[in-house]
Amino acid sequence: MAKTKELSKDTRNKIVDLHQAGKTESAIGKHLGVKKSTVGAIIRKWKTYKTTDNLPRSGAPRKISPCGVKMITRTVSKNPRTTRGDLVNDLQRAGTKVTKATISNTLRRQGLKSCSARRVPLLKAVHVRARLKFAREHLDNPEEDWENVIWSDETKIELFGKNSTCRVWRRKNAELHPKNTIPTVKHGGGNLMLWGCFSAKGPGRLIRVKERMNGAMYREILSKNLLPSARALKMKRGWVFQYDNDPTKEWLRKKHFKVLEWPSHSPDLNPIENLWRELKIRVAQRQLQNITTLEEICMEEWAKLPATVCKNLVATYRKRLTSVIANKGYITKY
Repeated sequence: MAKTKELSKDTRNKIVDLHQAGKTESAIGKHLGVKKSTVGAIIRKWKTYKTTDNLPRSGAPRKISPCGVKMITRTVSKNPRTTRGDLVNDLQRAGTKVTKATISNTLRRQGLKSCSARRVPLLKAVHVRARLKFAREHLDNPEEDWENVIWSDETKIELFGKNSTCRVWRRKNAELHPKNTIPTVKHGGGNLMLWGCFSAKGPGRLIRVKERMNGAMYREILSKNLLPSARALKMKRGWVFQYDNDPTKEWLRKKHFKVLEWPSHSPDLNPIENLWRELKIRVAQRQLQNITTLEEICMEEWAKLPATVCKNLVATYRKRLTSVIANKGYITKY
């Protein structure tokens, strides 16, 4: 059960004043927006101790002093990779002997917990500046502008890979039952490279990339699939194409495609990443056995992605831009 917020001293005193004025516990609770049980507890406490102040609580005192708490909090804020062992040694040198568990509990009370570091694209200063520039320049674009963009990207899907997390309901000691496991094989059992696109109106074409992607292959994919996708999605005149492949810029210009200037190393700015995750979750649930089937199922599940999901990803695009600005150009959660 979540811990409730403690009532202020002023509210507790008002409860006592209203009680002395002859109000019932129910009436006091409705008047102040407090539960009847809480009102009753405060009144009983006042009758017993003649005070509404917090009484001394039982329990051992904190092993780490307030000064020590500030010290270890400051240390992990400066260097999040600091280990609990390092902090134990720091406090021991300061004259305080504690365990690693005490360190964890203390930092948790400060709102800090140990987590696995996220793997994100390596951003150089030039990438950070480009991302900030893009976010600031497009922050005030109306939603209609983003609805007229075709978003694109490539992704890899493994046959037996960690495409998504999977939770199961099981009984104790049944973790290895076939129904409760995800089969894996060495080296992932093979994978597919896919290229796809979408807009606010729904998913466009999805294509398997059978060879190593290069400029010539990418241009062939676009020449065969970009315009058909735009027609199928009924894009308005002047629609814009988003991509992250500079070698094709001149080809796109000659073909008179309108292109969204894109900062490299910015997966968090491309909403198609969310569609890739949704696709991988759906495919993983099908429990496939071979690459041929994997390709067929990918195409099926991509076609079934709801247009409402696509629309919502585009409708909330401004939030991505504000997150990048708030994070000073660095990678954000998407």
